[in-house]
Amino acid sequence: MANIQEKISALCPSATFEEGDRLVVTVEEKEWHSLAKALKEDADLQFDMLTAVVGMDWKDALGVVYYLTSTANWQMIAVKVAVADRENPMIHTVSDIWGVANFQEREVYDFFGIKFINHPDMRRFFLRNDWVGYPLRKDYDANPELNPIRLNPEENEDDTFAMVEDADGNVTRVDKKVFGEDEYVVNFGPQHPSTHGVMRLRTSLNGEIIKKVDVMSGYIHRGIEKLCEGMTYQQTLFFPDRMDYMSAHQNRHCLCMCIEKALGIEVPRRAQVIRVMMDELMRISSHLLSYGCLTMDMGATTAFFYGFREREAVLDIFEKTCGARMSLHYNVIGGVVADLHEDFQNDVKAFIPRMRKALKEYHKLYTGNVIARNRMIGIGELSREDAINYAVTGPSGRASGFACDIRKHRPYSIYSELNFNEIVRTNGDCYDRYLNRLDEIEESLKILEQLIDNIPEGEICAKVPKVIKLPAGRWYQEVEASRGVFGVYIESDGGKSPYRMHFQSPCFNLVGVMDKCCQGHMIADLITIGAALDYVIPDIDR
Repeated sequence: MANIQEKISALCPSATFEEGDRLVVTVEEKEWHSLAKALKEDADLQFDMLTAVVGMDWKDALGVVYYLTSTANWQMIAVKVAVADRENPMIHTVSDIWGVANFQEREVYDFFGIKFINHPDMRRFFLRNDWVGYPLRKDYDANPELNPIRLNPEENEDDTFAMVEDADGNVTRVDKKVFGEDEYVVNFGPQHPSTHGVMRLRTSLNGEIIKKVDVMSGYIHRGIEKLCEGMTYQQTLFFPDRMDYMSAHQNRHCLCMCIEKALGIEVPRRAQVIRVMMDELMRISSHLLSYGCLTMDMGATTAFFYGFREREAVLDIFEKTCGARMSLHYNVIGGVVADLHEDFQNDVKAFIPRMRKALKEYHKLYTGNVIARNRMIGIGELSREDAINYAVTGPSGRASGFACDIRKHRPYSIYSELNFNEIVRTNGDCYDRYLNRLDEIEESLKILEQLIDNIPEGEICAKVPKVIKLPAGRWYQEVEASRGVFGVYIESDGGKSPYRMHFQSPCFNLVGVMDKCCQGHMIADLITIGAALDYVIPDIDR
C-alpha cells in the first residue's frame, strides 16, 4: 500500500490518507474525476473495477465513498469525496470511466440528492420522480403526509435530465427524454413471471429486435439501509437473509464478518467450518433454482422439476439444523446460533453422490437439446472488458472470462485451505452462464467432501458482548455469494447502531447490463438473457 500511496500523492498532491481495513484516500471534488481516470489507466495502479459506491451524509457534508479494485492483483482502496453544499450538492460522474457507476450514482442521487455532473441519465432509480426528499439523509423528514401512498401512474416517467458542464466549468441542467417520440416501447413486468421478481423493463423495439432496455426498479424496496440506522448490530442481522434469499447464508456471513473484523473477534474453528459448509450448500441450492427457472423460462417444465427435486434435499438439510428452509438466521456475530443436527453428516454424505448423478441427468435432459442450444449459444454476449467495467461477478462474470471468485483471489474464512477450481469460460453468452452454474455445483460438492469428515470439536460461537458498540471508523467486507461478490459497508460513530450501513448487491450490477446484453436480439431472447444473468429483485430493492 505504501507504493500506492506514493503514486497517488504524485498524481494528486492534495490527497490525504487514512489507514484502516483499507487505505482511504480523501480527495477534493474538483480533482476527483482526473484522479479516477488515472487510477484506472495508470499502469502501476490499474484499479479497473469500481466495486462499491456508497452515498454518505456526514452532516457537515454530503459525499461518496468509492471502493476500487485492481483485478491484476486484487488490491482494494477507498476514495472519499465530499461537498459541503447541502442545497445543491454536485460531484463529477465517473460513469464514463466505470460503466457500473451509471446505476450506482443514480441510487446515490435517489437517496441523498447528490447530482452527478455529466451523468447521462440523472433520474431517480428506486423512487418515483415526484417523491419528496432524500430518505438516507440524516435530516430527512419522514412525515407520511409528504409522501402519501399514490395509486396513480407516475406522470412524465420518460423525463430525465443531465447536469452538463461546459469548457468554462459552468454547469447547467439539460432536460431530456429516455425514449424518442417515435419509438415503440413495450413493458415487461412489473408482474413477476419471467422477470424473476417485481421488475419493470421498458423495451424499445424495431419489429421484434430490441433497441434499448430501460430498467425500472423499486417496486418492493424496503428501505433496509435506513432501518439499520435505528437498530442494534444484532438486529441488523435480520435483513441479509431477505435480500438475495438464495444467498442467505453467504450474505449474513458477510455482515457477521464485517462486524467481527471491527470488534477483533476470532471465530472458533468449528463455527468457521460449519459456515463454509452452509455457504456451499446454499450455493448448490441457488444454482439448482437458477437451472430450474432458466429452463422453465424457455419452456422446459420437466427440467424445472428435476432441479427442484435436488434443491428440496438441500432445504431438508437446512431445516433440520436451522429450523427453516429459506430465511435461515443461522450465522450470528461470533459464530453460529446452534450446533449441527445429528443427521447433518449422514445427510450431506448421502446428498453428494445423489447430486452428482443428477447433474448427469440435467445435461442429458437439457444441455444438448438443440432448441436450448440455439436459444442460448451466442445470445446475450458480454465481453471480459465489459464484465469488469460493469462489475459483473459470480458465474456470469466468469462466463465472460473474468476470473473473479473472491474465495480464490481474496480468500476469507477457511477458503484458502480448500482445494477447488474456479470455473471460467470465455464466450460470455447465456450458454456459458448456464454451464458455469452446473460446474460450480460440482466444485461445491468437492468442498463439502473435504470438510464433512473433518468438522473439528469445540465451541460454535465466540464470547460476544451483550451490548455491541463498534469503534468509530469504517469497514468493508466481501464474500462470494451465489450470484457474485456481495459487500457490506459499515461506518460507525461509536454508538450501538451503525451510523451508515450499505449492502453492495451483485444483482444490481447484473441488471445493469441488461440493456447492453439485449440490444440487437429478439424479444424472446430478453427472457433468456435475464434468466441466465440470474438476478434476484429483492437483492436490488434492498
